[in-house]
Amino acid sequence: MARDLTKEKVVATAAELANKLGDIQQLKLKDLAARLKIKVPSLYNHVKGLDGLVHALRVHALRILEEELRNVMAGKTGRDALMSAADSYRAFAHQNPGIYPLIIQAKGIDAETEKVSRDILTLFLLILGSFGLEGDEALHTVRGLRSLLHGFVSLELAGGFALGLELTDSFERLLSTFIDGIEP
Repeated sequence: MARDLTKEKVVATAAELANKLGDIQQLKLKDLAARLKIKVPSLYNHVKGLDGLVHALRVHALRILEEELRNVMAGKTGRDALMSAADSYRAFAHQNPGIYPLIIQAKGIDAETEKVSRDILTLFLLILGSFGLEGDEALHTVRGLRSLLHGFVSLELAGGFALGLELTDSFERLLSTFIDGIEP
């Protein structure tokens, strides 16, 4: 395995392990090395320790999200685009519970993370442009949407909704109310 080991394989395996654990804090280099059938020092050929791995995982997670958003939004505008993007965000969080928290952290932002984050922001600004929102107004709206999405998903992942109501219905109602507030 070590001969064909690449940084991409290390990061993808680390993401898989973190998602299986459900918490990035539980990810240990020794466990990753064992999964890759290598010794821990060999990981340093691909990532700069745990901090370097977490950075690479953050970029990896953002790229996955950006690609998924781009795919679901293709050819859509307005309400349809925003609902699709929100559903994709929620699905991403559920499919990636271990690395999801990395996409919301602003700490340790570098040029690579900044670029992918800006690409995601641009996608949302394009959607909001179809509502006639631009400039600061669009940025304030993105902040509100991000807060709404993260709040709902975080509560959902933590088991914070104990009532017997269908969560997808609640999510769609919340989004509809938000969209009603920004539609011209």
